[in-house]
Amino acid sequence: MTVSNADFEQFRAFLEKSCGIVLGSNKQYLVTSRLNRLMQDNHLQSLGELVRKIESMPRGGLREQVVDAMTTNETLWFRDTYPFEVLKSRLLPEVAKAANGMRLRIWSAACSSGQEPYSLSMAIDEFEKANLGVLRGGVQIVATDLSGSMLNAAKAGEYDSLAIGRGLSQDRLQRYFDKREEGRWAVKAPVKQRVEFRALNLLDSYASLGKFDLVFCRNVLIYFSADVKKQILTKIHGTLKPGGYLFLGASEALNGLPELYQMVQCNPGIVYQAKSKP
Repeated sequence: MTVSNADFEQFRAFLEKSCGIVLGSNKQYLVTSRLNRLMQDNHLQSLGELVRKIESMPRGGLREQVVDAMTTNETLWFRDTYPFEVLKSRLLPEVAKAANGMRLRIWSAACSSGQEPYSLSMAIDEFEKANLGVLRGGVQIVATDLSGSMLNAAKAGEYDSLAIGRGLSQDRLQRYFDKREEGRWAVKAPVKQRVEFRALNLLDSYASLGKFDLVFCRNVLIYFSADVKKQILTKIHGTLKPGGYLFLGASEALNGLPELYQMVQCNPGIVYQAKSKP
């Protein structure tokens, strides 16, 4: 597949409008590698032809396939380590005390194939075993993603040896997974039961999600424009309970919005606490 400059610019505009992702001007190779098979399967010769077909058949399923292909990313278990340690050592005791026996709710946004929400569930299990009775109301993790194929994989909760090896210790593998045939591993039921997966485009409304004590929105905002990033962070604030916390990725920072969030140094790492609106 060859990509003309005009077709690439048209595709960039389509992708940003559909899911907010801003492609760099030198990302033709990424588009080619991710869409080549889809283009062949649909007998399409150019990106311009692809966009025109989507626009002529907005409910034909092709739009979802394209967005799915362009937003699928690899992820890790317990990525960056410190957010999960801060969660256990500092934040869970604090928010559990404030909840006074009510159920805690955590949102894992852009959860990809499920490693983050399942890592959170494992961390919560470790905290509960070390702090009996503190989480009396239990914990619900709501995990969302734009990609239908990623959500299906996450719901299945089965991973091959390559995926398992990306950040998961042998101890946690033995405690929280069952071995399947052909080198695959399945998340154990108690870990899965805390997690509810839902489809969500971060450009859409979050009203159906309810309120959360903690939000993990990590390693996804880097793909958005500054304006869209600000809109998303403002909407996330609306989902947080007063004093709730937001985790961003290690390479992400919350620039601006001082009226909504205050930065909290955790040594290591940073977390953002929601302020009450004036």
